[in-house]
Amino acid sequence: MGVATTLQPPTTSKTLQKQHLEAVGAYQYVLTFLFMGGRRSEWIRNRAIWRQLRDYYPVKLVKTAELPPDRNYVLGAHPHGIMCTGFLCNFSTESNGFSQLFPGLRPWLAVLAGLFYLPVYRDYIMSFGLCPVSRQSLDFILSQPQLGQAVVIMVGGAHEALYSVPGEHCLTLQKRKGFVRLALRHGASLVPVYSFGENDIFRLKAFATGSWQHWCQLTFKKLMGFSPCIFWGRGLFSATSWGLLPFAVPITTVVGRPIPVPQRLHPTEEEVNHYHALYMTALEQLFEEHKESCGVPASTCLTFI
Repeated sequence: MGVATTLQPPTTSKTLQKQHLEAVGAYQYVLTFLFMGGRRSEWIRNRAIWRQLRDYYPVKLVKTAELPPDRNYVLGAHPHGIMCTGFLCNFSTESNGFSQLFPGLRPWLAVLAGLFYLPVYRDYIMSFGLCPVSRQSLDFILSQPQLGQAVVIMVGGAHEALYSVPGEHCLTLQKRKGFVRLALRHGASLVPVYSFGENDIFRLKAFATGSWQHWCQLTFKKLMGFSPCIFWGRGLFSATSWGLLPFAVPITTVVGRPIPVPQRLHPTEEEVNHYHALYMTALEQLFEEHKESCGVPASTCLTFI
């Protein structure tokens, strides 16, 4: 087992100005996610505002194994949470030094394809290195002659957002196998990634399975591609009022060890099921190895639906 490596800012007492800058950094991402949505831009990825976003929670990135740039990767990201904050901060910006931890890799965060139909927003999110989570787009990226492409997929998607309850770790994964087929078609290694704290930065109104409210959420998702959620955070100027500013809860994104996958242009169901099972086992092991160091009680287990 490799030694975990992490890049994080030094721990110091924060001035009032620093706290305000961090709140602005966190809030601007919320507004971007809700209302704003170029081509990939290293200038955008290295903007100082992302370091304020990182420090607000704070967000950390932990490496557990080498990911050599002589091959491609499909990273499964869990859980989705409300806004995938940890994944954007760690993979779509350089606030935690992704390029230093994983030299030679080119990360692509795959998001809802419908977002790319919106003018202006489309160009903005593309500047981060975001791409549509569609077969055509992902096949194109993994077919590039330059190796080291790392596609990051929120496997649970919009459905998993409905289970983003603080303190719970419920993943939509049992029937999600498209990312495994993608890896097999291109011979890309599978990498489990878990973001501890992702579900804790907002409060969520969860509706019971089978209720009319839950049915409405699922129906909306089928029509529009995403699930409407009732969530809230704290106020921008007061920690005791409600608003859209996330709660400052630590987020730790742990990148697991790669699972070698052979290239199969037309993978069989048996092959897909085999590597899907290997992936689920590796993800559960990753969770168990790091949960206590990330503040999760030892008795807590992952739940797969």
